[in-house]
Amino acid sequence: MESSLKNRVLLTLSKLIDQNRQRIISENQLDIAAVKTQDCSIIDRLSVNSSKIDGMIQSLNEVAKEADPVDKVLYSHLRKDGLQIVNRSVPFGTILIIYESRPDVTIEAAATAFKAGNRILLKGGRESHRSNLYLTQLWHQSLEQHGVEKEFIQYLELSREETQSLIRGEGAKIDLIIPRGGESLINFIKRESSVPIIVSGRGNNFLYVDRECDIEMAFNLIVNGKERISVCNAIDKVVIDKNLPNLYRDIGELVQRLSKMGIEVISNRSLAKFSSSLTIDNSEEVLYREFLAPKIYLSLVEGIEEAIEVINRYSGGHSAVIVTSNQKRAESFMGRVDCAALYHNASSRFTDGGQFGVGAEIAISTQKLHFRGPLGAKELVTNKWFIYGNGQIRV
Repeated sequence: MESSLKNRVLLTLSKLIDQNRQRIISENQLDIAAVKTQDCSIIDRLSVNSSKIDGMIQSLNEVAKEADPVDKVLYSHLRKDGLQIVNRSVPFGTILIIYESRPDVTIEAAATAFKAGNRILLKGGRESHRSNLYLTQLWHQSLEQHGVEKEFIQYLELSREETQSLIRGEGAKIDLIIPRGGESLINFIKRESSVPIIVSGRGNNFLYVDRECDIEMAFNLIVNGKERISVCNAIDKVVIDKNLPNLYRDIGELVQRLSKMGIEVISNRSLAKFSSSLTIDNSEEVLYREFLAPKIYLSLVEGIEEAIEVINRYSGGHSAVIVTSNQKRAESFMGRVDCAALYHNASSRFTDGGQFGVGAEIAISTQKLHFRGPLGAKELVTNKWFIYGNGQIRV
């Protein structure tokens, strides 16, 4: 498909979303009313308001402006016998995106895959059914307006059993699966799928407060990391160098600020003396857990070596932050912590395709193959070898 045609589809969809704001919000309100949960994290991910619609529109416009990632020459070699060997980028083919709660994925993730020339199968959660169906209708209006078959974007209304069969490779031909959901979903797909997958894994992000740091900066970065609890780039764990000057005062101040935000501050027994507001949890399991809730865990470490060891053992491999004025320690931390995005004196909340300048993202990969971090259109291609000859044979 020509790049200009893909871009026209995306820009028309952007206008349709803008023109149908109220209908989108109305369908979403029906979804919210039907949800039987008080979990504020789920409601936050499910909700669509005018600001989220603005985000969808912006993402579509940005993706349309991006260079087309398809048919790029990655390697070229002309042999002495005249054989021309070229390696080019090509679409994956058909991508299945499985996701929970977030209707904006129906627009932003699909747009990213579409820009790379792929066909997209969308499998959203039951909780966002009406929102997703209406947004898919808008996709189809834009596709049909430009003479593109609407099968390029398909929304799957499948039972749990039918979805599991699809994941196992039974039925429709799928070239790539991208799961965006809880650990149980991801683990099932990793275990059962015969199709290649890109894992958009859990957050459980750590922030390390070094002994040499601007403590007010550290406070601000931690607070910013908990301002939205439902996002995968939130901060869940804070590890603090026990040699930090004014340790007792600073931990008390941090707990007070977080408590005012309605954040439950959890720690192990070693910090109990620092604040009576702490919830004590000595289990190792809490260190592995992504909260997606108004909770944060604090602990002390001997220094950077222990901080790196703790983060590499327990984090989800998504994002990690060091707050320090010591450049050498910052470089050591960023080089040795095994996460997709490493920050020195900046908030983990920037781990996002739009914030990184790659436009809309289909996911944030926490694995090392095929790519790591926010996945934009240029990461949703594979490659082929094209060899041009005039009768050459190998001798």
